[in-house]
Amino acid sequence: MTERDDILSAIRRSLHRGSPSPAREAVVTERLARPPLNPLPGRTLLPHDRQVALFEAMAAAVSATVVHVPDSAAVPAAAAAYLAENDLPSRAVAAPALRDIGEWGALAVRFGSAEADDAVGLARAFAGVAETGTLVLLSGPDSPTRINFLPDTHIVVLAATDITGTYEEVWRRIRALPEGLPRTVNMVTGPSRTGDIEQTIQLGAHGPRRLHIVIVDG
Repeated sequence: MTERDDILSAIRRSLHRGSPSPAREAVVTERLARPPLNPLPGRTLLPHDRQVALFEAMAAAVSATVVHVPDSAAVPAAAAAYLAENDLPSRAVAAPALRDIGEWGALAVRFGSAEADDAVGLARAFAGVAETGTLVLLSGPDSPTRINFLPDTHIVVLAATDITGTYEEVWRRIRALPEGLPRTVNMVTGPSRTGDIEQTIQLGAHGPRRLHIVIVDG
């Protein structure tokens, strides 16, 4: 018996339930495999081009910046331009998933996981949610989670085709991944912030103080 089995057995005992019957297990399995569709916000039921525009507007409303590029090869130049315009370091740690995206000549890029002294991190998003301007990032060997939280400046590459209206659609895509669920799913809406002190918003409280999203249109 595994630790998971021990925990579930303890929960059943506290609920005065025995082991589930095969019929009950079948019901639960079917429910997990085919989750019912919840009511969806009307503002997300849009053609895809308007979902992209909504995503951009919602991201901007929470202090993220957004730029469009025609294809993946233009991503390095767009990242370098953003850093130069904001007088930020031209050195970055990047997710291995971005290794073959283009020529990084304008930037000194190290591929791997972020360390405490990395000022700029580059990541690739699995999806974007137009409903709230949220990025969805999955953990894995090619996308270390620390890149999303340690550097002060977070630059995220997002394919326009991966922008959807709702969270439900993103979860449907995650469940359909052939490799199964990732260890971690991070949902990022704007730079890190807090209003704990005198209800005044401060950016960078628990993570990046800047979020720049590069949307790849082609």
